[in-house]
Amino acid sequence: MPVSATGPYDQGNIFAKILRGEIPCNKVFEDDFALAFHDIAPQAPVHVLVIPKGPYVSWADFSATATDAEIGGFVRAVGQVARDLGLEEPGYRLLANTGVHGNQVVPHLHVHIFGGRQFGAMLS
Repeated sequence: MPVSATGPYDQGNIFAKILRGEIPCNKVFEDDFALAFHDIAPQAPVHVLVIPKGPYVSWADFSATATDAEIGGFVRAVGQVARDLGLEEPGYRLLANTGVHGNQVVPHLHVHIFGGRQFGAMLS
């Protein structure tokens, strides 16, 4: 069920549990600012999630309250993961669902990286 992008951070969400090591993930990248892992229900040949290590619900929350180092580190991590996966050529898609209208399901900021095939138009 979609969640509010302005609600409080839920320490019991699945990504918080992954960050604490309570739930395993198929990790592809980790540094001080971000963790990236394969999606458990991939929607493309390559489907990786990148999450910040801090407790941020959405882009609005993250951009308003994260430190400059956290923001820079997270953005660099997304780019590094795409490079590490060999997706720069021929390309890839980034997606961040935010709030109810964006169909955000987990109340922890995350970016989907999709690759490995040609994608159609973003919206019909």
